[in-house]
Amino acid sequence: MVYQTIKSQLASAGIEAADFEARILFEDIAGLSLSDLVNGGGRDLPPEIHHKIFSIVKRRVAGESLWRILGYRDFWKSRFYLSDDTLEPRPDTETLIEEVLRETDRSGFSPQKILDLGTGTGCILLSLLQEYQTATGVGIDLAKGACLTAAQNATHLGLQDRVKILNGSWFDPLPPDSRFDLIVSNPPYIPTEEIRNLDSIVQNHDPILALDGGKDGLSPYKYLCSNLKKYLEPGGIVFFEFGVGQVDDLTRIVEETGATLIRVADDLGGHPRVLKFRYGDN
Repeated sequence: MVYQTIKSQLASAGIEAADFEARILFEDIAGLSLSDLVNGGGRDLPPEIHHKIFSIVKRRVAGESLWRILGYRDFWKSRFYLSDDTLEPRPDTETLIEEVLRETDRSGFSPQKILDLGTGTGCILLSLLQEYQTATGVGIDLAKGACLTAAQNATHLGLQDRVKILNGSWFDPLPPDSRFDLIVSNPPYIPTEEIRNLDSIVQNHDPILALDGGKDGLSPYKYLCSNLKKYLEPGGIVFFEFGVGQVDDLTRIVEETGATLIRVADDLGGHPRVLKFRYGDN
């Protein structure tokens, strides 16, 4: 059976989720569900579908990410399309969305103006705009290709009238009087020297610009924390995603700028992942 052959090839290449990835290929490329496969579907695939699936398997076995080959990854409640200038949205990043919603449940916080710094695919900003349906947002990215991808994703989700995607470095594209009641960011946070030790899938296919956080991995946070207060409305809240082992240093950076730390939230693996803070006591 074709399905079993594909699963076996993926497993032999050391891909732990071989069964899951084989099913994704059949669902996406052949339009077959799990029940179709159980009932014998896939035995007589059209030649063009058979060729396309095995071409993808060959690339996957050679070390490309399945999602980068397919050109999309699902995040939160939607599908986000990828490009060479964007990282894949990761499940752990959904922790940030959950924490914003937790604040809404806790205090009634309902952001109306959202800023996403280093927006990439736009997955964080656009997912929040889906949750807060009266809000508008601005996403900023240094990579022009990422800006194009985020804008395309906004259009795909019907959010193009509620979002602006700007190309530039951090706050530079913003008018000086811009103010937001929610600022979010998942900036590059891998120390430069550690990039060479990353998984080959990341090194060879992910954009380095979206990974490299400087010598200690904290350069973006230092810059952002030194400048973001002027772009916050009174009572505004900031949510940062960060890397494993960075919570103590990042907490120090945040508190040195006069901010009040509200909460540190763990990701799906139990690692500290999202920092929430604000300026002032409100």
